[in-house]
Amino acid sequence: MADQRTGKLKIFMGYAAGVGKTYQMLEEAQELRAQGVDVVVGYFEPHGRKDTIARSEGLEFVPRKKVDYRGSCFEEMDTDAILARHPAVCVVDEFPHTNVPGSERLKRWEDVQRLLDAGIDVLATMNIQHLESLNDQVWQITGIRVRETVPDWVVQQADQVVMVDVTPRALLNRLERGVVYGREKAERALQNFFRESTLVALREMALRQTAHEVEHRSLAEPADAWAGHGAGGHPGTHHRILVLVTADPETAMLIRRAKRVGDFLDAECFAVTVQASGNLNGLPESAREAIERHLNFARNLHIETRILVGDEVAMALVDFARRNQITQIFLARPRQRDWRSLYGRDLIQRIVGLARDMQVVIVSEREPVAGVTG
Repeated sequence: MADQRTGKLKIFMGYAAGVGKTYQMLEEAQELRAQGVDVVVGYFEPHGRKDTIARSEGLEFVPRKKVDYRGSCFEEMDTDAILARHPAVCVVDEFPHTNVPGSERLKRWEDVQRLLDAGIDVLATMNIQHLESLNDQVWQITGIRVRETVPDWVVQQADQVVMVDVTPRALLNRLERGVVYGREKAERALQNFFRESTLVALREMALRQTAHEVEHRSLAEPADAWAGHGAGGHPGTHHRILVLVTADPETAMLIRRAKRVGDFLDAECFAVTVQASGNLNGLPESAREAIERHLNFARNLHIETRILVGDEVAMALVDFARRNQITQIFLARPRQRDWRSLYGRDLIQRIVGLARDMQVVIVSEREPVAGVTG
């Protein structure tokens, strides 16, 4: 049909396996399912990660297509079956994957394009080293030539790119504990992409690329390109970073991280907390002291701080961000025990959903859930 809407693509981007891309994608899929949205899993690669597998429970899986090649049987995403099922949203892991010879399309991202053309929204995952334009830089950093790449225009045309971040040290800890890969594969990984110096360089590349994506969108998109949302920037807009301050101890880590990125990008930084009363007086003493400590910490780093008035954290945060031409929002992924008691389990999803014209960076330092990987 000529007037059929094109599906929307959201990419969960990381700088290495194990940062939490797939888990975050499944988290969003579960939220959508809970809201009554018709969601299916088109392709999911668990890599034996128990907590990531557990996060997929209850979701509908479209069976994979079996493809014979040189006497062996391989399994690929069954694009035709997904099209026949025609869900509202399809989850697709490992976006840059090359299909087995004999498949209708060469690349999985081409299969995704087919789904989008049919009006199906897609949630997908990929790492920064698979972006075509960075292939030579990745080779120089790692000594490894990445063969599976995605053209830059595919990522640029995505409706949202969400960076899922974790420190290299924390990622190495996950690898050493066997969370990311089994022992043999982990030992090989430590000799390649998982050297700490390599991870630091890849992560810096990912941060630079996300800033580039924000700039590209603000320069290329007309003011009304994001249906239902205000314009997120104007040509020449300076990078601006917004940090959500809560009583969570990880807020200090988040402020440090945002400041480092802000210095790297020469960006202005804001640290804000959202309170219904517009002040901290009504909070329990421990929460009030923690938030005051974090706000003071931010001020000591020369970060401007605000207390926003609002009953709904996500709405107040994104409204402030849009009015102040924020280009990146930094959020800490809450530890599991704090997830429900703070603002509700879907806070990150609500912010990401509202901030479609901004880059949302989800950061964790310590393990929120053992084995959360991507």
